Amino acid sequence: MFIIGIAGGSGSGKTTFVNKIAAQLGKLAGTGKSLPLSVLHQDSYYLPSPPSELKTHGKPNFDHPNAFDWNLLKSHLTSLRMGQKIEMPVYDFRTNRRVDETVPAGPAGAILVEGIFTLWEPSIRSLFDVKVFLNVEADIRFIRRLHRDISERNRSIDSIIHQYYETVRPMHHEYLEPTRQFADLIVGEETDLAAEVIAAKIWQVLQ
Repeated sequence: MFIIGIAGGSGSGKTTFVNKIAAQLGKLAGTGKSLPLSVLHQDSYYLPSPPSELKTHGKPNFDHPNAFDWNLLKSHLTSLRMGQKIEMPVYDFRTNRRVDETVPAGPAGAILVEGIFTLWEPSIRSLFDVKVFLNVEADIRFIRRLHRDISERNRSIDSIIHQYYETVRPMHHEYLEPTRQFADLIVGEETDLAAEVIAAKIWQVLQ
């Protein structure tokens, strides 16, 4: 079992990076073969309901490390490392709640875990064979987040800007940015080469 943790600020391109790794791994595996890969999105592991103690001006702070269900994530990663199947939760960003449905994941030879605080929790960080941090300029991350939240999460421009200044930006500086020190690999905006390298490493380990 080979586990890679991929962290980075909101809008840094983590999901896109994961997709690039999967695409490269698909090329190595050959057309028509199933990928020996499962992907866990940390966003799926938000607590079932917004934490009441984490509020800024009366609104939940979803950009604090304590907004996540670390125990469940660790339990699932441990199960996957043991070759077991898990049921990954599904989170609805329109209602800010988990839904009843789950998504099966694993077993697989390699696991990619992506999220803003993927490298935050020491006990989970220790499970990763490779730790990656996507380092992208703040203005680019904000623009990407703006487009995503409008098109995919039905949010207004004013609400996105308000949340960015109230929680996203300060939490990034206070909690997220320091986790960069734990990364084995820091990747900028050009992620194609890094995706090829990581895919090649996964393939090498699995062979």
